[in-house]
Amino acid sequence: MGASEENSALFPIFVLTLMALPLVPYTIVNLFGAFKKKAAKINCQCSVCVRSGKYHKSIFRRISNFSTYSNLTLVLLWVVMAVLVYYIKQISTEVQIFEPFSILGLEYGASDSEIKKAYRRLSIQYHPDKNPDPEAHSYFVEFISKAYQALTDPISRENFEKYGHPDGRQGLQMGIALPQFLLNIDGASEGILLLGIVGVCIILPLTVSVIYLSRSSKYTGNYVMHSTLAAYYHLMKPSLAPSKVMDVFIKASEFMDIPVHRSDEEPLQRLFVLVRSELNLDLKNIRQEQAKFWKQHPALVKTELLLQTQLTRETAALSPTLQRDFRHVLELAPRLLEELMKMAVIPRPPVGHGWLRPAIGVVELSQSIVQAVPLSARKAAGASSEGYAPFLQLPHFSEAVVKKIARKKVRTFQDFCDMTPDERADLLTQVAGFSNGESHDVEMVLEMMPSVTIDITCETEGEEGIQEGDIVTMHAWVTLNRGSGLIRALPHCPYFPFDKEENFWLMLADSFSNDVWLSQKVSFMDEATSIIAVSKTIQESKEGSGASAREINVAVKEAIEKVKNGSRLVMGKFQAPAEGNYNLSSFCLCDSWIGCDAKSNIKLKVMKRSRAGTRGGFAADETPAMEDGIEEDEEEEEEDFDDYESEYSEDEEDTKETKSKGAVANGSAHNKGNSSGSDESGSEAD
Repeated sequence: MGASEENSALFPIFVLTLMALPLVPYTIVNLFGAFKKKAAKINCQCSVCVRSGKYHKSIFRRISNFSTYSNLTLVLLWVVMAVLVYYIKQISTEVQIFEPFSILGLEYGASDSEIKKAYRRLSIQYHPDKNPDPEAHSYFVEFISKAYQALTDPISRENFEKYGHPDGRQGLQMGIALPQFLLNIDGASEGILLLGIVGVCIILPLTVSVIYLSRSSKYTGNYVMHSTLAAYYHLMKPSLAPSKVMDVFIKASEFMDIPVHRSDEEPLQRLFVLVRSELNLDLKNIRQEQAKFWKQHPALVKTELLLQTQLTRETAALSPTLQRDFRHVLELAPRLLEELMKMAVIPRPPVGHGWLRPAIGVVELSQSIVQAVPLSARKAAGASSEGYAPFLQLPHFSEAVVKKIARKKVRTFQDFCDMTPDERADLLTQVAGFSNGESHDVEMVLEMMPSVTIDITCETEGEEGIQEGDIVTMHAWVTLNRGSGLIRALPHCPYFPFDKEENFWLMLADSFSNDVWLSQKVSFMDEATSIIAVSKTIQESKEGSGASAREINVAVKEAIEKVKNGSRLVMGKFQAPAEGNYNLSSFCLCDSWIGCDAKSNIKLKVMKRSRAGTRGGFAADETPAMEDGIEEDEEEEEEDFDDYESEYSEDEEDTKETKSKGAVANGSAHNKGNSSGSDESGSEAD
């Protein structure tokens, strides 16, 4: 029994050890990471954002930020460890080594008379005839009697004095750290224990696994339902106009699962009246259009009205029930828009290109939702292809303010950004009626807005030119600059109730054919990951070209320095098309800001594959006269491309200026593009 109790007492120590081994180092790493975080604020500090309470660090917000699943689990495990330590401390006194002299209250080497006297004294106190307490009886039998017998019996005393135990030399005992109830099993409890072990060790994990797999099988790695991706893939069309992207976006299964109650009918009717002008209804047949709108699936109607409420900033009209659904819709919106963007640029047969027009529409919808700007405000007006939408993302701006400053020849957002701070302050205070504080808020937001430049190169590795069928590698350095000097920052979006990271989409596309040749998402939020990725990419690229170790180290250091200064490397490969001259465009579109997109034109020359298999030369039967003819044909083709202006291109003068900067040498295309402001997004709203 004593050995069983001792093994049972070791079980909490065993559990404590297993918990402490991973928990202690994990906690240390987390605390070190928390103290190492930079204290610099990356969110907007204008008065509008401050009043929104979005970044307000109240005690409740701090608790909610701390109350993540990982942090709560960590605290719970430490509480369990503290309970185990207390329990072990309490039971440690119960497991004692058998010491007869100590039990009888005598010093080592006491005489027989002293032993008998102590035994009589303790018998009066603990004997069952004198003390009816069951614990006293147990203590008398288990300790006092055994101690007296060990010291009065000559053999037992000799064994104790020689070997430390009244039974003589003790062999090595092995035990297992298990609870006592597992060691004392009789026939009645054996079956119950077996069922418990099977249930806890087999059935419970299997049930949890089945539930997890059944739920996770419905979602992708981005926590978007597979049925949503299937719907987006089939509903996406190459000619989908930006104004029609909303109709595809709301078809997500996540939105279809939003419940529609009878109590929502009246609030939704009021919302319909407020946002009716943004629903693209035919005013000539308004009654039929309204009836058709309400005949849709109730979840689709509710979702579209809630999204239009965000775009028109009519959130004050939402009921408490709709407020909850409104936040749920906006919480899902960023990752659903990201998946919708992937469905727009995913390679499609037969050529294997994505579609440019719907991709631009998805980004524009994302910008409008984050900045709470109506899609109708993006319609081209006057000299601006973006309308007055970029102005509405600035604090204290409205359509009336835009009309006031337009009278002073400030008709585009780029004109407004090109002004000096003093000129803007005078314009806003004298013309728009802004206070000095409101004018300062505008300057703070302008300093937060990103300016993007693109340095892009397309070439065939190891060859001088590009021939049809070659695998072409695109190297693009995307550099971000802000007036505030920050690289990692959150956008100014006080009407969007959640933190939103800036993401950029880099696309190499043919505006004429509406084809996206390459696309990739670019983020400036995680510098450490970008450094690791660029180091690996540059090292592999240099090793493949046969560079020395010193050259590789120099190239890696230069790339790391670029990343620290706000650049990101984007690489991609595509197969060269048929022989000809191609006017491509590189787009860098921001999903959070309006008017911060960058665009540049790239001329790509693809040569016919020579019969001899060489590059840059001609076959033996070709004459110089034929070569001149080819050059003349190529010049005519280039002139034709120069005369073309796509619906996504810049203004004519900007396009010609950008093309004059592009260079084509031996079939390699290299160009730099700057942030194009509000006039270069090139959207088309129907």
